[in-house]
Amino acid sequence: MKVLFVSLGCDKNLADSEKMLGALKSRGHVLTDNEEEAEAAVVNTCCFIHDAKQESIETILSLAQLKETACLKYLIVTGCLAQRYKDEIIESIPETDCVLGTTAYDEMLDVLDKLEADRLKERVIIKDTSLDPVLPGKRVRSDITHYSYLKIAEGCDKRCTYCVIPDIKGHYRSMDFDALIAEAECLAEDGVTELMVVAQETTLYGVDLYGKKMLPELLHRLCGIEGLKLIRLMYCYPEEITDEMIDTIASEPKICHYIDMPIQHASDAVLKRMGRRTNGEQIRKTIKKLRKAIPDIAIRTSLITGFPGETDEDHACLMSFLEEMKLDRVGVFTYSREENTPAYRMKDRVTKTVANRRRKELMGLQQKIVFDKNAALVGRELDVIIDGRIPEEGVYVGRTYMDAPGIDSVVFVRSGRDIISGSLVRVLIEDFKNYDLIGTEVEHDYAQ
Repeated sequence: MKVLFVSLGCDKNLADSEKMLGALKSRGHVLTDNEEEAEAAVVNTCCFIHDAKQESIETILSLAQLKETACLKYLIVTGCLAQRYKDEIIESIPETDCVLGTTAYDEMLDVLDKLEADRLKERVIIKDTSLDPVLPGKRVRSDITHYSYLKIAEGCDKRCTYCVIPDIKGHYRSMDFDALIAEAECLAEDGVTELMVVAQETTLYGVDLYGKKMLPELLHRLCGIEGLKLIRLMYCYPEEITDEMIDTIASEPKICHYIDMPIQHASDAVLKRMGRRTNGEQIRKTIKKLRKAIPDIAIRTSLITGFPGETDEDHACLMSFLEEMKLDRVGVFTYSREENTPAYRMKDRVTKTVANRRRKELMGLQQKIVFDKNAALVGRELDVIIDGRIPEEGVYVGRTYMDAPGIDSVVFVRSGRDIISGSLVRVLIEDFKNYDLIGTEVEHDYAQ
């Protein structure tokens, strides 16, 4: 069967999608990007915030129309939206043939067989969220050849008051250590040179399976895999960052001096209402400890503004924190009110107008911080990972170690030669525009 697969949402979803693609291929199905020729469509959805939910719904509706305008016979919806709104999807979008929850991915192949044989009885398949589906076949990766994501755990136990993930994904479950090494080795054999380590929370890896935090040991083993050149850490909760983890980042040459550390806020009052397990002073101490051990470390974070009960004083506290800490990469989101979360019922809601104004102020401050940091880089030579080329502009697009793909800044690189994506080149930084750098590859003896 010709199958069209659409993956939405985060990089963890993408890792799941690539495993599902591998399972489809192992069963003999043909993967296609052509909507007109697809006989079946699978969409892996997201619903973390309102915008992600809306994108998922619009994608399902668009695919449903293909049943009338193209060859599409079957539509399967899986992922977070499917887990959370299973009944609503079936009722509101009857073109959906089957809904699979977040731990029912392994049912996809049997569902397709049953649909083809006209004997599918269950249109909704939801399993215990403590399970981890096992899929046959080798991961089929996206078009990017030189970087990929290794998901080391599923679920979360933190229970932040604004977050639906624990209800959708279940409790925290580390993946088997040896299985992760084997998966990473396969990715390296497949041409991956940069590996992003991801989970809802990477810092707790191993606690449930092995009784202790095993992330440092996992990183050491990953660094020993031939072919992998760069390893990047994502989703590290500040309160779980240990001295051993910091020492590992500092001592292993393959690990990027980069850490994604979502803090969400800096006001103790707001952090408490969010159900976060840290406070502003502890976050400051963690940042200072990281910078002392790794002076050139790039720290990325995400912030939520407009959370219920956030006052002008709380906002000023967050602005002051940004001014003081001068983080390298910051994403700011206005609070998204999600039903069935404790925050949904909280009073003292902040208006959209105020939340948007506060976001604009935070981003304006962060832009000034980044401009100052970029200005300091002009005239320096940096190693840049090439991700692709813009033919019409005659420049390559790459990233420094300070930037993760898809979410951070880029470097526009001029060069007089053809460069293969994934190559690491030396670039003289000559200018910057907004958040991005501009430079020219430094001449060297290419024969070496």
